[in-house]
Amino acid sequence: MIVSIDVDAQKTFSPLCPNELPVNEGDTIVAELNAQAALADFRVMTKDAHSPSAKWLVQNPEEMLKPTGLKEADITWVSHAIVGSRGYELLDGLPLAQDYDYCVWKGVDPEFHPYGACYHDISEKLSTGLIEWLQSKGATLIIVGGLATDYCVKSTVLQLLKGGNWKVVVNASACRGIDPETVEAAWNEMYESGAIVLENAQEIDKFIKNQKVNF
Repeated sequence: MIVSIDVDAQKTFSPLCPNELPVNEGDTIVAELNAQAALADFRVMTKDAHSPSAKWLVQNPEEMLKPTGLKEADITWVSHAIVGSRGYELLDGLPLAQDYDYCVWKGVDPEFHPYGACYHDISEKLSTGLIEWLQSKGATLIIVGGLATDYCVKSTVLQLLKGGNWKVVVNASACRGIDPETVEAAWNEMYESGAIVLENAQEIDKFIKNQKVNF
């Protein structure tokens, strides 16, 4: 069973919201996300869903990435993905939330700022139910794309690799990252942890067809 996951493919992480956390070319991944989903039996959506009263919020971008002292929100961030805002919305061209097979909303609690989609907390104690849902569906191959490579995509992939007996493929063309240095480190960490990194959905399709295992 093949599952495709769109990780935080939201306007907040794109040039469409320049005052939030714009990722260069973050708005150009929709076609690849849709292409990888066409290879799958199920499609999952994850979204950052933050409160305007989040404890990790700072107004000045220069104050970002500083330690917060909070257990479940390690560093500060400027306002982004506030529920109901334009940045909270999925990128144009993606399905409506109700048209996905499973959805995860992350960081609703003002004291929490998780990165991976499998747990509500950085400590990885409070499950979002994603791993359990994947197990219930008999997932054997999980295809991941989204934003941003060096944070939420990486964390989600690493959690998935630890969470079940399935293969995890990352679609490089469906991902965009924030900083070249941390992006490179993220790709290396995902690969070394067991992820299969392929260039695009076309290459993923070839990979699936070439496997002796019937996904």
